Amino acid sequence: MAVKTITVTREAYDALAVRREPRESFSEIILRVTHRKPLLAFAGALSDKSGGRLERLVRESRRRHRAARENRMKRIVGELGHGSPR
Repeated sequence: MAVKTITVTREAYDALAVRREPRESFSEIILRVTHRKPLLAFAGALSDKSGGRLERLVRESRRRHRAARENRMKRIVGELGHGSPR
């Protein structure tokens, strides 16, 4: 197995060491914490009821943020005296 020597700050070393499992090498911890699972790996993680609730909450949050953004734009345009936004 080929190896590569790297230098990390003490802060980075400590952050890795805290997450290290017993008998786990630093190579293994680096691979574990940097590995990204594909989105499909999470399929089925929520029940239909929980998934539906989460979807409704996200939709409502987006609606509130969109309305707040539109109100801010109207206020800014009004303060600038340039009529209505596009």
